[in-house]
Amino acid sequence: MTLRENSLAILRYENYEKLPIVNFGYWGETLQKWVQEGHLTQDEIQNAGDGSENDRRIGRKLGFDFNWYSCFGGSCGIHPPFEQKVLEVREDGSKIMVDSNGVIVKVKDDIVSIPSEIDHMLKDRESWERDFKHRLQYSESRINLDALAKIPRPEERETPLGIHCGSLFGEIRNILGVEGTSYVYCDDEELYDEIIDTVGELCYKVVKRILESGVQFDFGHFWEDICFKNGPLVIPSVFAEKVGPHYKKITELLREHAIDIVSLDCDGQIDALIPIWLENGVNTMFPIEVGTWGASIAPWREKYGNAIRGVGGMNKTVFAQDYAAVDREVERLKPLVALGGYIPCMDHRIPPDAKWENVQYYCEQMRKAFQ
Repeated sequence: MTLRENSLAILRYENYEKLPIVNFGYWGETLQKWVQEGHLTQDEIQNAGDGSENDRRIGRKLGFDFNWYSCFGGSCGIHPPFEQKVLEVREDGSKIMVDSNGVIVKVKDDIVSIPSEIDHMLKDRESWERDFKHRLQYSESRINLDALAKIPRPEERETPLGIHCGSLFGEIRNILGVEGTSYVYCDDEELYDEIIDTVGELCYKVVKRILESGVQFDFGHFWEDICFKNGPLVIPSVFAEKVGPHYKKITELLREHAIDIVSLDCDGQIDALIPIWLENGVNTMFPIEVGTWGASIAPWREKYGNAIRGVGGMNKTVFAQDYAAVDREVERLKPLVALGGYIPCMDHRIPPDAKWENVQYYCEQMRKAFQ
């Protein structure tokens, strides 16, 4: 069986030959550190995006089979983007600027974390109609049709390939902000609904056009990031009522094209939203954040049975420790893999504190344990 066949068999609770050893990419700072240490060259880390040739080359050096996050999709966000421009330069060197989503952010050249949000251009019906609505409409320019035409047939692919289905609420949270999203819901529910429906219809049309090309994909994938460490950033009942139908419409379209594995990336404590996703056709959580709350596939499996699958849940902090910590993590993963429908993976990009030799050792020990 190929890596692709093994992966899909696992997530379908079928017999398989070996567990793939997968990753979720690397921070740019991590790759630069490994160049400085002599493990990689500067050329090897150029254009090393998910699923690229350099990404595969780096993974092979470490011992991974592939990067799980390999998807093709169209643009489902702000298009055309807002012009990025600096509004103010402060004494500490930080800049207040407008980003491509129309969000006012604070950035500093020597800080690589997510910028602080200062304000948002989208506030009400007037700003929606003037600046945003037309930027969330479907057009063929949202899809790279040339790249789509070059995707190999399933039997020619060694590893799984997903179709990215966009973001049905996370993109809205990006544009409006958490507070702004809440205020619009309270102040103008009709506008709130229109924004959700506009984004949902855009995502549906992009997915539909890609699938109509005849290219066959192995799984569907959504991105959201709408939870934090204590739970959702949206009221679950509101999410179910207003966003749930858009998931269902897209996942039904996927199943019409023989795509039965549908995953979703949402950081944070997601438990309150899981039943909503399951009810509307999403059946695989990727990642599964070990985080401060110790997320795991085990309690979800106990609650939802084989309806739920997972990719993730590997505690990457052991990469900054020692071989003994890696050994303990591999042992912790063994009973989870035995549940079926689960593939361990780092929850997010491998961070700069990761030691090259620890990552290699993890891949070696996982291969001994599961292959």
